[in-house]
Amino acid sequence: MTTTLRPERPEEPAPGGGRSRRWQICVNGRPVGALRTTALRRGDEWWGEISELVVSEGRRRGRATVGVLAAEEVLRGWDCTRVDVNVPVAAVPALRLAEMLGYTERMRNMVKPLGQLPVLPSGLTVRPTEGEAYDRWRAAARADYERDLRGSGLSAAQAAAKAEADNAHVLPQGARTPGVALRTLLDPAGTPVGTLWVALYQDVLPGGATLAWVMTVEVDRAQRGHGYGRALLLLAERECLAAGVGELGLNVFSTNEVAIGLYTSLGYAVTNRILGKQL
Repeated sequence: MTTTLRPERPEEPAPGGGRSRRWQICVNGRPVGALRTTALRRGDEWWGEISELVVSEGRRRGRATVGVLAAEEVLRGWDCTRVDVNVPVAAVPALRLAEMLGYTERMRNMVKPLGQLPVLPSGLTVRPTEGEAYDRWRAAARADYERDLRGSGLSAAQAAAKAEADNAHVLPQGARTPGVALRTLLDPAGTPVGTLWVALYQDVLPGGATLAWVMTVEVDRAQRGHGYGRALLLLAERECLAAGVGELGLNVFSTNEVAIGLYTSLGYAVTNRILGKQL
């Protein structure tokens, strides 16, 4: 039997001049599944994504494996140098398949349903991050993000390109970008001890719930170990509830065990795992 990919629908444009296409996985010309390939520009490189993978007939016969390998060839033909897959936490067979094909986990999505308005620890105050403080924060946040991206397996050039693209996308108007909460946390003496960035745009989840995202939580190195990280996350919940958001998500690099432990203790649960490899 011969397993191949066949276009299911015409190629579609993707952001930044990218391209995307949905394919059927076929055995001897008969559809048994489907997937989507997407190419996105990251600086001077193209990155690939494989998504929407499903095998509807004949599972455990290697059809998903052949489909993914064929999708990688499509992405190489689109000049992609790297490919990522986003695997729901419940899709254990898909996670095993990705690992078998050489993908390594670099990031996790975690989500928390929001309830009552949390109370910040006594004596802590909050102010907007703006002006020169914003400029310093953004430069430091980008440098930290690049470092974490390199630690997750990206090359220096890939990390720099992704950091630039992501920052341009989510903060196009800087501190004045609509739907963004940029806050600085101050200790009882009025000294800045950490910063918070929450994207309050509301993704709509199945069932109608709304979801916002914690983009960065940063505590000054000299102030770590005093519970300020937890306080900043409680502040993020307050910002979301004030904006009418029902759930709060965040991304965490898989190597950051301290952060994962903190998020788990606050009620966040893993929903997706992001794995990737060089092509």
